[in-house]
Amino acid sequence: MTFGENLQFLRKRANMTQEDLAERMEVSRQSVSKWESNASYPEMDAILRLCGLFRCDMDTLLRGDVSRRFGEDAALWDKHMDGFAAAMTAGVVLVLLGVAVMLFVGEFFALEIWAEVIFFLFLAAAVTIFILSGMGHDTFLRQHPGIGPCYTKEEMDRFERRFPALIAIPIAFLLLGLTAMIPLDPLAPAQFSKDQWDALCGTLFLLCATITAAALTWAGIQHSKYGFPEEKTTPAQRRVIRIWGVGMVAATALYVGLGYGLDLWKQAAPVIYTVAVLLCAAVTILVKKDDEL
Repeated sequence: MTFGENLQFLRKRANMTQEDLAERMEVSRQSVSKWESNASYPEMDAILRLCGLFRCDMDTLLRGDVSRRFGEDAALWDKHMDGFAAAMTAGVVLVLLGVAVMLFVGEFFALEIWAEVIFFLFLAAAVTIFILSGMGHDTFLRQHPGIGPCYTKEEMDRFERRFPALIAIPIAFLLLGLTAMIPLDPLAPAQFSKDQWDALCGTLFLLCATITAAALTWAGIQHSKYGFPEEKTTPAQRRVIRIWGVGMVAATALYVGLGYGLDLWKQAAPVIYTVAVLLCAAVTILVKKDDEL
């Protein structure tokens, strides 16, 4: 493909008119038309700007076949980010699931020592997944420096419309789980002691928290996967990522500390994780508002 054909492919793929591209490049529409018809070529500075705008290397833009390159990059990026999202989600699930299993086994089978061993096995598996997936992601980006989101504007817009629901539904599910626990306390069956019933209710709530955390983790990484090519991560967005990461780790550490120190395995989980999610969500809203000012 010629430079003009490549440029036309990239422009149409981004759902841009010649006028839109001309405005981005600060040139006339006639200049863009001449570039696409190979009647003239842009200056080096403009070529570099085109490469940055469409996330394409110069050699491919000038002499390669961008349609083939983008098809290959899209498949590679999509596969990698889906795998990365699955790994990070699995790590989050293992941490919270380990807490739930520990609570259930410790109370129903009176095997507190083995319950703790099970928790730390889950935790060790989660940490291993986090380390391997994080290092693998960094290695992938380093080995493919020009790769990034390779989706059409329609695909990205479609995901952006779904994204609020992907965040709101898991949080609503967690709150519904907490609400459902309120009337369960006086309904303990005769075959369960109060401690066993409390442990069962706490385990069920932790499963709700696990599903919520997994859904939010997956949605967040998917949002990164579908990021617009020209989009940069703002300081506020980086703060939001750190807030959720630190918040969930702090909540788990607080829960384990209260469990070992005050034997509050059953009572602490619903309160700690609900408060952690609500605080993180509230701080996220405040940080995003500050970023918009």
